[in-house]
Amino acid sequence: MASDLELSAMRQAIALSALGLGTTSPNPPVGCVILDQHGTVVGAGFHRRKGEPHAEAHALNAAGGAARGGTAVVTLEPCNHVGVTPACRQELINAGVSRVVIAVMDPTSRGEGGASMLAAAGVEVETDVLRDEALTVLEPWLTATVRRRPYLTWAFAAEGGYQSPAEERLLLDLRASADLAVEGKTVDEGIPGGHAGAHFALPGDADIDVGLSQWLSAVYEGGVRSVLVVGHEHGAALRPHLHAVDELVVAVPRTDPSRALEVVQSDLIPIGFRLIEFAAHADSLTARMRCLRT
Repeated sequence: MASDLELSAMRQAIALSALGLGTTSPNPPVGCVILDQHGTVVGAGFHRRKGEPHAEAHALNAAGGAARGGTAVVTLEPCNHVGVTPACRQELINAGVSRVVIAVMDPTSRGEGGASMLAAAGVEVETDVLRDEALTVLEPWLTATVRRRPYLTWAFAAEGGYQSPAEERLLLDLRASADLAVEGKTVDEGIPGGHAGAHFALPGDADIDVGLSQWLSAVYEGGVRSVLVVGHEHGAALRPHLHAVDELVVAVPRTDPSRALEVVQSDLIPIGFRLIEFAAHADSLTARMRCLRT
């Protein structure tokens, strides 16, 4: 069973992993913390983009020799694949780590998987530690990987467009965690220039209205793992295919108690979605909903 120190380190690793949102695709956002033999944090790191060192490599580099005999706490199963960067499980073995604590197992593991290879090398491995908390960062990537199409978020204002400072701030935050942002006919990276160009292709247009599933499949093949659609312009294409929408973010204005909203009720809280978060702002509320099958 994971110790209190390891649980604390895992939560730190989860927070670090979120710093890779919007830039790591097609790779996952991962965080890692190294504890020495006494349970002291001696290194930490996160993966920023494909082609650069993984979270484990950054954390081990920071820890240096203090990692020997210590524990690696990582949000996703260490990779077992030698590609642009070395296999993380081998780097952990080479560093002399004696224990690895993992939150989420990697469905893309090749062969036996990193956890199995670590165990075969004599490293103690514990899995599924704070898995649900780690999924707050990893779920979009996992959903995209399993379904082979990007995690799709649709954000819109219940009445009109995003107008208040709080709503505009929300859009900026949503963009910063998405690979692609679609607004009208414009398609941009959520963080301009955030991805490794050799591994990420920006589509030339937003052909959502003429073929949503085909467009999603095409951008997935280009390295995209999350898409944010903003506003009502593509609503006609999205409403009949809400099963393809993983998350809804709706801004609702503050109104008089008996005033009806100028929005179709099925748009505001559609059937098949569950509420996961409410946020109150000075002049509006934001509701986040996730598809029940996600």
